[in-house]
Parts: sequence; structure tokens; C-alpha cells
Amino acid sequence: MRVKVTANKPGTARGDVFVAPFSADQMVGQTGALINDNSGDPVWFRPLPSSNLQNADFKVQTYYDARSGRGQPVLTWWQGSLALPPWYTNLPAGAPEPGGCYYIYDTHYRLLRTVFAHHGYYPDEHEFTLTRKGTALFLASKPVPMDLTPYGGPKNGAILDSEVQEVDLATGRLLYSWSALDHLDPADSEVSASSASSSDGVWDAFHLNSIDEGPGGQLLISARNMWAIYDVSKSSGRIRYQIGGKKSDFTLGPNADFYWQHDARFRPGNGISMFDDGCCDLPDGAPEQQSHGLILSLDFDNRRATAAKTYYHEPPLYSPTQGNTQALSNGNEFIGWGQSPYYSEYAGAGNTEGDGLQNLLHEAKLPGSNISYRAFRNEWIGTPYYPPSAAARAGGGGSVVYASWNGSTQTRAWQVLAGPDPDSLSAVVGHAPRSGFETAITTNNPGPYFQVRALDARGMVLKASKVVRRPG
Repeated sequence: MRVKVTANKPGTARGDVFVAPFSADQMVGQTGALINDNSGDPVWFRPLPSSNLQNADFKVQTYYDARSGRGQPVLTWWQGSLALPPWYTNLPAGAPEPGGCYYIYDTHYRLLRTVFAHHGYYPDEHEFTLTRKGTALFLASKPVPMDLTPYGGPKNGAILDSEVQEVDLATGRLLYSWSALDHLDPADSEVSASSASSSDGVWDAFHLNSIDEGPGGQLLISARNMWAIYDVSKSSGRIRYQIGGKKSDFTLGPNADFYWQHDARFRPGNGISMFDDGCCDLPDGAPEQQSHGLILSLDFDNRRATAAKTYYHEPPLYSPTQGNTQALSNGNEFIGWGQSPYYSEYAGAGNTEGDGLQNLLHEAKLPGSNISYRAFRNEWIGTPYYPPSAAARAGGGGSVVYASWNGSTQTRAWQVLAGPDPDSLSAVVGHAPRSGFETAITTNNPGPYFQVRALDARGMVLKASKVVRRPG
């Protein structure tokens, strides 16, 4: 999948862009996990064999060893199948099908850990977070049979319960769990129980979609279908306060209300950030609003939440689902627009509705109806365990040699060797700076055998490809 970069100004944060493209309609390219640079060129791509298989929440994290406390950078993501009509109608749209898992890969793109959910729950695409304790916090879900007639649904129905789970990465042992069904009232849902008729009797009343662990041992949990964010005491499981929804403990000031929100995160100074989807399938009386990044400031004395900063898009976007707002190290904000095919970076001051180009520094658009559940900017150094790739053909009276190395972030130039047989490649016949994902190097040498070497910024050889033969 190739993106179209529509804005690329100075001042962006360091790092590359991490997306997991898929489509609920007609996929352009392949689903999978994709790293792009600022020009839109791929850095690493791990394709999946079927468009009915998806990745989500693809990002860089730190994997801590619980005994030594040392950490190493890793790639993490969810992999599985989503209930996307018309292919799957056994669960509410967007719910994970059974069989998913989480992957942790090292800087050489080798699998370190595979993580699964416990006691019958399905690993959920919405959240997978590594902690400094050598554990992983994630969301999992499963249908729980229930008589839904008190809520206006079928008698022999089920409710899609969401559960926070924490596992020890070294052993896979479950250390902690918190169930939405045990702590939230389904009657507060903004999704009618009658909707279960289109998903085999399963009602998605809660739809937990993010967890963030605070420094005081509390969890910030977003429940999309409740229009609410909960601060939960991790030790007791008690809800300390609720923002939004039908039982909000905070009054929401101008532009501070939100609907179908995603990615709730603690911010310094009593702040909370989220992606406010804000639109689509709203109950009567709720005013539709543009999707946008939102940072709230919480006044605990007066129990009032005010909009501190907002991040809008131009043209206006209305994303029914998904999305995220990421704080970057230089003060910028990175917005994944969820069900709209964009990702954007803004200077920290943001903008206001109707002024979506203000402070826009970087933006790209995914092709067709492709989307990514979240999008991130992360710093990453990849040193693949596998060699570079090479290919050669006749061209211009000589040869054109093509060099690429999926996932290498340190390759700055390519060196070409040639010879009359595979064991006689002593002559360096070409050299070129790395140019995008694949670099074409022209040489007058007929070969017919060629090999490429990846060079770092100092001109040192990182690794060599297999020897390839030019056809003809």
C-alpha cells in the first residue's frame, strides 16, 4: 500500500510513521504492518496473506525484563480477524473474532513473544501496552449469554463483555483482570440493545477501546459505546470518577463534549487526551460534530472539564470509528483519523474548528477506502536478521541492479559487485545512495552475476545480499 503525502513541513518530530492498513470494503494493496518515512516511502512491511486477516495497534514499545529492569525497543501489534459485515455477522461490527493474538518483535524483526488472552476471552485489537514491570496490559472480549429483554433486546441474547487483562510476559500468567460487565451498567449504553438482531443476538453495550495506567496505580478506561471515560482504582476495581456519558461526574464545558471516543490518555497537569469521533449514528438530539483530537483539562475542585486544545482536519472529517491522538516528544501531536484514510501531525498549539490547516506540519492519505485503526510516529532502528534483496536485468548496454532491504533503517548507500560466475565477485562495479525503498543502480558491467552490499553512514558494510544472475 502506498500513501500520498499532502503536507511535509519542517518541525515534525523524529521518527517514522506506523500504520496497519486494512479495509472494510475493497483493499488497495495488502493488509499488514507498515512503517513509512516522511516522504511516504515504505521502510518495513509485513504483509498478511488475506484481506480477512488484519493487524492493529502497530507501534514501538519498550520490553522490560522484570528481573533486571533493563528494556529493549520492540514492535508490537494485534493480529486476527475482525467481524466486518458481510463476511462476519456473528458478532457486532468491529469485534475481534476468536483466534487472535499479540506479537512482540525485536529490532532484528524476530518474534520474541506471542501473547494470548485468558479464561475464554478473545484478544482485542484495541489495546496492547507493555509496562515497566515486564507485563502486558490489554483488552479482551467475549459474548456472555444474557436475557436482554430488560434493555429492549432478545431474550436469548448475549452481551459483549470487555475485560482488562494483565499478563506476565515471561510466563504468560494472568495477573489482573477487570470486567466491564461487573462494573458498568448496560442501561447507560448509547447503543440500543435491539442492534443485537444484526449480530446473532450479541449486544455491544460497552466497547472498551483503550487503557492507560497512571502513576498512582489507576487505570484510565475508555468505553466507546457509553460515551464515557472512567478512572478506575486498579487495586480495588472501583470507579473513582467518570467523564462523559449518562452519569458524568464532570460538567463538560464548551467544545469539551465527545461521542464514540477512542484512545483516552493521561496528560500532565490533570489533562486527558482522546480522539473524539464525534459523529455518525447519534441518538436523537445529539448534535453531530467533526472528528478531532481533543485534550481536556480537569478541574477537580469544581468537577468541570474544559477543552484545552483541539486538532481539526481540513477538509472536515467525520470518522464513525477508530482513531488516536499521540503526544510526541517535541510537543507536537500526531493524529490517526481512524475510519478516515489520513494521518496528520500538528504543532502542539493545535487549531480550532474551521481552521484545520493551522499548525499542520505533516499529512498523508491512504489509498481508496484503506484505513488504519491507529497511526503513530515512533523512533525505530531496525537491523534485519535476513540479508538485503537484489535483482538484475539488462539495460542501456549494461545492467541495472536493484537493491532493497526490508526494515533496514541504517542503510545509506549501496555497493554493487559483479563477476562472470558466482564465486568471482571481486569487482565493485557500482555505487549509489539509497533512494527510497528500492534503489536502481546502473552499471556497464554485463555480469551476469551480481551482489549488493548495504552500507551505513560511515560507508561500512552492514550485510550483503545473495548472489543473483541477470537473465539473458
